[in-house]
Amino acid sequence: MTDPSAPAAARRPGEQALAALGLAAPDPDPADASPHSFPGGGRWRTEIPSCEGPEALGVVLKESSRLDVPIHRISQGSGVWMLTDAEITEMVEATAERDIELCLFTGPRGTWDIGGSTRTDSGGAGLRARGHAAVAGCVEDAVRAAELGVKCLLVADEGVLWTLHRARTSGLLPADTTLKLSALVGPVNPASYAVYERLGADSINVPSDLTPDHLTEIRRVSAAPMDMYIEAPDDLGGYVRMYEVAELIRRGAPLYLKFGLSKAPGIYPYGHHLRELTLATAKERVRRGRLALDLLARHRADGEMAPLGTRLPGALNRFEISS
Repeated sequence: MTDPSAPAAARRPGEQALAALGLAAPDPDPADASPHSFPGGGRWRTEIPSCEGPEALGVVLKESSRLDVPIHRISQGSGVWMLTDAEITEMVEATAERDIELCLFTGPRGTWDIGGSTRTDSGGAGLRARGHAAVAGCVEDAVRAAELGVKCLLVADEGVLWTLHRARTSGLLPADTTLKLSALVGPVNPASYAVYERLGADSINVPSDLTPDHLTEIRRVSAAPMDMYIEAPDDLGGYVRMYEVAELIRRGAPLYLKFGLSKAPGIYPYGHHLRELTLATAKERVRRGRLALDLLARHRADGEMAPLGTRLPGALNRFEISS
């Protein structure tokens, strides 16, 4: 007999109506589910990306309060070098007051460099840091941001990732600094995902076109937190996967739900000339988050959110650092 006090099982989109029409889907396979969760409990956290300065941050915080959208992390994409010390300090203080993790992007990247290969059809080396000087710029950004109180750094190059992990291990960066891998270099198979974890990544952004089966494959080799755009910007494909949120959590946990925005012009690197667009899109990203959370609630799949204020990834596998 079913225990009437037990929580109702989560349902899938359209499940009851389709079953009544003889179109019921097969039951989910328990073997597909991720066995992992965040330290301290919970299987998903939230992230608002592309928050490019104190003013945009203020819009996000105000809108999240108005719409009751819980936020674990806020990230920026233009880079540490595009913010003054005063602006970084203001963002650190505002997020600390709400116990939200702030993540800033590090340093030069190939797409803004003088190298022409990134503008060819092949895309060249993409966002990677070209040459010693670019790596040094990323390290400069990381040290500066950490000194101003930033605890999470966004990285788009495996060499920079390994360098910053070594810096963290040696004490050049605070030990509780977390390193987040950019969506623009995200791995697409379990072997590469495990390599980025071992290089020092504490959360790893995967492309938004991975299938649920791909997420299950990754979770069989790694428990490192995963970041995924539920709605991706156009330069990342423009995918909108709102109705898959519960299944993405089931397969990919521990998972950061990133609320991006399709059909919106790019804003990197941000400046005042993009102010109105940046503030408007910041507000809409929070609204998109509310839509996804409402959908989870309707499907009775919203009960495993990690506690607000949690940010650390738990014990992860790393390559050995030789002396």
